[in-house]
Amino acid sequence: MLKRIAITGPESTGKSWLAENLASRHHDPWVPEYAREYLGSINRPYDFEDVLKIARGQFDAEDSIARQAKEWLFCDTDFLVTRIWCLVKFGKSHPWIDYMADNHLYTHYLLCNTDLPWEADPLREHPHKRLELFNMYLSELSSRKLPFTIVKGTGDGRLLSAMEAIRGKI
Repeated sequence: MLKRIAITGPESTGKSWLAENLASRHHDPWVPEYAREYLGSINRPYDFEDVLKIARGQFDAEDSIARQAKEWLFCDTDFLVTRIWCLVKFGKSHPWIDYMADNHLYTHYLLCNTDLPWEADPLREHPHKRLELFNMYLSELSSRKLPFTIVKGTGDGRLLSAMEAIRGKI
C-alpha cells in the first residue's frame, strides 16, 4: 500500500526542501507545491476562488504523481495548508477544501517547525505570523487526531529527524 506523507506547516519552514529530499532518499516521487505554478501564471492578485483552484490543482498533481510511486509519496502541502491559508487570508474556507481536509487523509503528517530562518519570497505573506500559524497547524492536526510528528533542526539533521519519524510510525 502506498504511504502518503504530507509535509505541512507555515511558510518558509522547509517543506519543499524536505519533500524533495525525502523522495530522493526513498527513490520515490514527490509532489511539488502547485500554488507556486498557479500564482506564477496569473498576472493579478489572487482571490478566494484562486485558492480553491490551487487546492484542486494540488489534488490532481498528487493523483497523477501517485501512479508513479512504488512505496512512498511525499506531498509538499496538503489540504490543511489551503484550509489555513483561506482562514487567515479571507476569514473563511471553501466547503470542498474542508471536505478534502476531512476525507483525503495521509499516512503521516510532518509538521515543519519554525526553527529555520525566514527566507523572503514574493509568494510569502506572513514573516511575523509563523509561530501563530504553526500553532494553527498543531491545533488542526491534534483536534483531528491525525498521525503527525513535529520536524525540527536544520539541513541533514532535519531530514534525518523526518526519516526517523516516518520509519518509526509507519
